[in-house]
Amino acid sequence: MAHWLLFSLIVVTLWGIVGLLQKITTNHISAEAVLIWDRIGYIVILPFLLTGSHLGHLGPKAILIGTLDGVTNSLGALCLYMSLQSGAKASIAVPLTALYPLITVLLAVVFLGERLNGLHWFGVALALLASVLMSTESPPEKEGQA
Repeated sequence: MAHWLLFSLIVVTLWGIVGLLQKITTNHISAEAVLIWDRIGYIVILPFLLTGSHLGHLGPKAILIGTLDGVTNSLGALCLYMSLQSGAKASIAVPLTALYPLITVLLAVVFLGERLNGLHWFGVALALLASVLMSTESPPEKEGQA
């Protein structure tokens, strides 16, 4: 198995677990507190990351892009936590927010000059349809109806 595929499957597993943990934590503490504890989790693995990194060779552009990545990621996470704290179902909010690659695809086409073929665009359309289907909640059942 290719390393990238193994890592991707690990991500799917871990982020699947995270979706459940995000809902459980926002049921007990504020979205802001969840974000703080989430970032403390990053600090816990920091020593492992620092042993293999070459931070001394980073230029200002790499530092800026990395920092923007962290800020953007943190704001997105905070909004997800706020959504869950506001009553969103984990089974709806988490998969809906997991459609963020659609934005990445569009940005990659515009800013990186990447090209998509017809099958790729069909996949984008299916993902958009999935987002509508996933975010549509059925109305509550009336008393006496099964």
